[in-house]
Amino acid sequence: MYRLYVGIDIAAEKAAVAWQVADTGEWGALDIAQRRSDYARLVRQLGLQAAPADTVVVMEATGIYWLALADYLHEQGFVVSVINPLQARRFAQLHLQRAKTDAIDAHLLALYARQMQPAAWTPPPAIYYRLQQRLSYRQDLVEMRAQERNRLHALTHNPHADQAVVQRLRHHLSYLEGEIEALEAELQALLAQDHPWADAARRLSTIKGCGLITIAWLLVATQCFAFCHAPQQAAAFAGLVPHPRHSGSSLHTRRSVGRGGHAQLRATLFMAALSAARYNPPVKALYDRLLARHKPNKVARVAAARKLIHIAWAVVVNERDFDPQCALSHHTVPLPT
Repeated sequence: MYRLYVGIDIAAEKAAVAWQVADTGEWGALDIAQRRSDYARLVRQLGLQAAPADTVVVMEATGIYWLALADYLHEQGFVVSVINPLQARRFAQLHLQRAKTDAIDAHLLALYARQMQPAAWTPPPAIYYRLQQRLSYRQDLVEMRAQERNRLHALTHNPHADQAVVQRLRHHLSYLEGEIEALEAELQALLAQDHPWADAARRLSTIKGCGLITIAWLLVATQCFAFCHAPQQAAAFAGLVPHPRHSGSSLHTRRSVGRGGHAQLRATLFMAALSAARYNPPVKALYDRLLARHKPNKVARVAAARKLIHIAWAVVVNERDFDPQCALSHHTVPLPT
């Protein structure tokens, strides 16, 4: 239990703060700008109510605007909790709160802090940000490359295509290819450096089917499986666990995946499953068994991707290189079947 519960609604230029003192139930509020001088003013104000270690601060992970304030408060010794915006939205619905202002949102986040007692947030190591920014930029470039390829394909089939435009598209595609290759080289160099996730990156590279991009996304998306206490949690985080949807006689659909979870990690593992289903013995055995039972190819690939993240979790958490010969019999937890 904490002595002070604080909710902060973050925006690009400012933040609304509300707090409640646990002993008296008294409320307070403050508006601050997104700058360090105002962060210090907030720390002084909260310090009048309780010590940092006795204070929990809840904010939503909206965009990137929360990060500077969260880092600052964490450095000052406050217990910071960063929640999914969907959690805050559902909490507001639970309290039948329809009005929405910055002050109301901050008030609700403070109530959330007191009633839900969310887990504390710990800043990831510096390697997380260096990998994440390159992965995100690379993904944008890959999508842009696909768009430019489609434009070039359409132009080459147009009998009235202007060659100057075609040449510009070819030049842009060449530039995008070079940038993507450069980013991949930087990712490779970063993973090979000395950092807190270096051992995990090396162990993941021993798994057949896990290439450079798959390893990088596994580390970044799960923060090296820091918050996944079981392989099933890791698979659910990636959105690779099927969810039943049956209720009475009006709702009866097939179990499906992809209704939540980390979309980019799921897509990356889905593609990696193609290689793993050919060269990774445990994954191949599962994939072939499902096809032999006349399961659709997509179902078999999802199962292969799920098994791949189970293996990745076990390799990192158990601090052991992947051994395909004993993967099915010597894991600390059973692999998915």
